Amino acid sequence: MPAVPAVPLSQQEIEERLAELPGWSLDDGRLTRSYRLASHVAATAMVVHVAQVQEELDHHSDLTLGYDTVSLAVHTHSAGGAVTEKDVQLARRVEDLAVGHGAH
Repeated sequence: MPAVPAVPLSQQEIEERLAELPGWSLDDGRLTRSYRLASHVAATAMVVHVAQVQEELDHHSDLTLGYDTVSLAVHTHSAGGAVTEKDVQLARRVEDLAVGHGAH
């Protein structure tokens, strides 16, 4: 997979990307999303899957496991903490895998 540049997105670009990512929002300069799952084991399985994707992309979010929830917050450190296409790419990949885990 080709490297995605770490160029900060404008506020308008962020809003356009968020329109394509239901449930995601901009909170304190980061793209954020929380998912609810059927059980703690289901949430844990999703965390492991997200961690695998983050390793593949070499881009990591703050990833929080609750009893039956998984929360992410991501921005790009190498872009001064701005939101970049790398963050959007990660969010899209997480959205794709969340369906298979029954997350909502």
